[in-house]
Amino acid sequence: MAARRGHAANRVVEQHGRLDALLDERDGLLALLDRVAALRGTAGLIRDVAGAHAGFVSDLEAGRDEAVIRWLAGNRTEALRGVEVPVGLGLGGRALALRLPVRVTDYVSAPVITHHFDGPVRAEGLSAMLAVPIFDGNRPLAVAYAALRETAWFGDAAVTAVQRVAGQAATALRLAERAEQRSSTAVAADRRRLQASLHDSVGAMLFSIGAQVHDLAGTAGHDPVLAERLRSLEADVSAASQALRESLHSLSETAPDRALAVAVAEHCRSFESRTGIPARFVQLGGLPGLDAERGEVLTTAVREGLLNVEKHAHASSVVVSLGEDGGGVLVAVADDGAGEEPEQAGTPAGSGLGLAALVDRVGAVGGRVSLVRDEDGATLRAWVPAPRRSG
Repeated sequence: MAARRGHAANRVVEQHGRLDALLDERDGLLALLDRVAALRGTAGLIRDVAGAHAGFVSDLEAGRDEAVIRWLAGNRTEALRGVEVPVGLGLGGRALALRLPVRVTDYVSAPVITHHFDGPVRAEGLSAMLAVPIFDGNRPLAVAYAALRETAWFGDAAVTAVQRVAGQAATALRLAERAEQRSSTAVAADRRRLQASLHDSVGAMLFSIGAQVHDLAGTAGHDPVLAERLRSLEADVSAASQALRESLHSLSETAPDRALAVAVAEHCRSFESRTGIPARFVQLGGLPGLDAERGEVLTTAVREGLLNVEKHAHASSVVVSLGEDGGGVLVAVADDGAGEEPEQAGTPAGSGLGLAALVDRVGAVGGRVSLVRDEDGATLRAWVPAPRRSG
């Protein structure tokens, strides 16, 4: 009896162990499907496999030619977080340009790299450093860094180990991107199914009711009460048909104004996941019809505003609003951080190349940009006019 009890207890322990292993495997797979989780985990893994004091990862956003350091492990300060590294500059930029690992024994004195980022490197107390680019085919995705707080040389074994992690990270990022695309495709497919269902069911019912009302109206004779009821019912059917058409239009996956709201909400979600700072998206009513160009300009404004908050604001919360305003559409990115003092309140002048480029892009479609900072935080606003309707 005791032996059976012992055997049963061992089986329980074994089953718990198998369950824990399955849960760990599930969590690992889920991490592969999440870009933020994949890159955050990569930073710690780089540090471990290279035997380094610190590991960190910078990633490139679509359409940008610079990598931003976001994920760090073993860091003592926040000096490197948010540093933008253009292709060709510094250690990581050189690795991206050469598409090869680059290593130095002492970063601030190395003759083979530019020294645009010596300040943050000194502040973190780093010396020896290795950078390995992460590519998906020919497409640059990120840069993996390993660093020591002493003058040394990363050997070939360390380079190989970090390259192996970089390859795993590339796979994880590719899977995360495909998962995101599948999610978007699934949402679009759901909208199409709902469109078809509404059209085939509700639309057919309304058509049938309308036809029957028309037939009854022809046989109502001179009964004024019946004629009035039929007119009222016909008006109701017409109103319902119009509402159905509007609903079908709003479900259209190609409507730029709906695409804009989805894109803004996604940028808020990504910002919150990346930084841990709450970012709330508020849509203030319906939007006038926008073309793809104006929608992309406003999406760029939100992205630039959130990047500005991430780099400079020291904020604890962000609110992004989107709504109709003065014959156009206005987006506003408001934070509660102390931030940096503007050179000229109310304008983005002197606030960075990103904002300067944003002013040009918004101006090209007849819009305007403002950036106002005060004791309560900062607000970036971008407004574009709605396209003129022909006829």
